[in-house]
Amino acid sequence: MTDTLISLISILVGIIGANITGYIFKIYSLGIIGNTIAGVFGSIFLLKSLGSLGFDPKSIIQFGDVHIGLFALNLFVSFIGGAIAVVLIRKIKTKMNH
Repeated sequence: MTDTLISLISILVGIIGANITGYIFKIYSLGIIGNTIAGVFGSIFLLKSLGSLGFDPKSIIQFGDVHIGLFALNLFVSFIGGAIAVVLIRKIKTKMNH
């Protein structure tokens, strides 16, 4: 598994997190396209912000093998990033419309 593949999987998990959040909490939903875009940017932003703590894609495959714990943490942070992005964007959108 390469670091590029890990990054793509992380972005996909962020999209899933954003869409699940929009589905469960209808008040925060931005529609399927809006949730998807929010998931991409939310997961990338949170992973780039916190990835220097040691769960970035290069650290996950540092010794030529996939470190499952770091990979799971990476996916969890990506999921949370997508979910947070949907909520924050919806709150900003609501504030701007008032």
